[in-house]
Amino acid sequence: MGRTSRKRSTLANRAIAASAALLLGGGGLVAVNVYASAGEGRSHQRPPQSENAGQAMSTIDCPEVANELTDVPRGARRQVDRELAGMDTQITQAYKRFADQKEQIERDPVFAENAILNPLKQKRLASLNRIANAIERVGERPQGLEALAPCTLRADGNAGGNGQNGGQTAGQGQDGGQGQDGGQSQDPSQDPSQDPGQGQDGGQGDGQDGGQSGGGQAGNGPEASDFVDITTVQPNVSQPRQRRGASKGAFTTDCGRNEAGKFNSDNVIVAPGVSNGAHHMHDYVGNQSNDAFATDDILAAAATSCRNQGDKSTYYWPVLRLQNGTAEADANADGGGKEGNVGEIQTPAQVTLKFAGSPVSKVTAMPRFLRIITGDAKAFVNGNANANASWSCTGFENRQLKDKYPICPEGSKVVRTFKFQSCWDGQNSDSANHRTHVAFADQNGRCQNGFKAIPQLQQRIVYDVPPGPGFALDSFPEQLHKPVTDHGDFINVFDENLMNRVVSCINSGRKCR
Repeated sequence: MGRTSRKRSTLANRAIAASAALLLGGGGLVAVNVYASAGEGRSHQRPPQSENAGQAMSTIDCPEVANELTDVPRGARRQVDRELAGMDTQITQAYKRFADQKEQIERDPVFAENAILNPLKQKRLASLNRIANAIERVGERPQGLEALAPCTLRADGNAGGNGQNGGQTAGQGQDGGQGQDGGQSQDPSQDPSQDPGQGQDGGQGDGQDGGQSGGGQAGNGPEASDFVDITTVQPNVSQPRQRRGASKGAFTTDCGRNEAGKFNSDNVIVAPGVSNGAHHMHDYVGNQSNDAFATDDILAAAATSCRNQGDKSTYYWPVLRLQNGTAEADANADGGGKEGNVGEIQTPAQVTLKFAGSPVSKVTAMPRFLRIITGDAKAFVNGNANANASWSCTGFENRQLKDKYPICPEGSKVVRTFKFQSCWDGQNSDSANHRTHVAFADQNGRCQNGFKAIPQLQQRIVYDVPPGPGFALDSFPEQLHKPVTDHGDFINVFDENLMNRVVSCINSGRKCR
């Protein structure tokens, strides 16, 4: 393995193309174009299925059940999370069958319905029924979940039917947002008229795609069209105006670059107690005991890679891999090569973890064990409601991309930026869909609906990779490694004294470490 490779690899990001969902209604199958996504109800329109006519199908598109479950009683959450993780596995397995039998499906579309989509629908119906039963045991039975069972095939396309809008990103300026809806993450500081994808065919490749022309090392993405030359992108970042009463300080914590190579394909926030719940590999810095089975007590007692030992927080994100033909140690493992995540895992050249203030107010302390997910690992099919990907290059960070990977010029490095939600409901450390207890500030930097401003985690991850379209993000296999699916996860395990120091530094305008 090369100097930047990891000892183990995992899932390479595949993004799913968005598709019309078939909903169960009135006792029969009714074609309804549903966009099931947090912050947007089931009535939001997806592109009609007819738009895929004549195109080769590239992936499986299923409604995102988790986004519809915004009010799950605490007593049912563990079982519901496990059922949702099981449904992710069902999609992963169905996608593998689809990929293995793609030529037959292209010859006989009815085969796909009988061999893949109908069996998947029956499995999803059983899971949805178990979810409804679990909720009913401690609360009111949810109605209409069976409508989320059917999935469809769809052709590749841009995330959420969004077109070439790689310049709209939620990562820059103050928190993006449309208020406290737990889902919107478009950045109001971004100029939406900027469209760096225009005129770019993503074809500035140099053959560094592991031998799969336009299809990545595993043949399931990314494609050349997923990349854009950063030098052709217009500046599109602005900052909200600092107002009287702003908290102008910052606290930076140094937790390393995952030099020790801590990886797994779990996600203890979304799928606690489920091995391989993410179906792609994560980099971890900070807490060294994070896996699917880590409880709050385990996290509190763990070792940390952070220089300040009072910070045992866990920071994690999907690994980035070179698509150079290298077979990592996870080439035959779940979350790795078995699920289409292949190539040489890259150790970041730099990781910066900074907590910033609010442009309009003081911040309050985060509660210990607060969980925050930013971005959407399934944004390629779910659409942009929760997408918060932000890609750029050193020297060009006033130009940010959401649904394109950057092609950086010689001497410039790839940069991933995450700006996490900075408003908290003041009560909960988590929520049923792991989103609605936190939110982004509005376009003026204010928290809405009684939410409180908290220190905003800002992550900047830098990679020294060869110029050109030769790298990919790990992802759920059906997501086709689309850059819009980038996401970050955080659990606050600061001790009380250090968190109080963080707040003091930020509110007093000091720069602290």
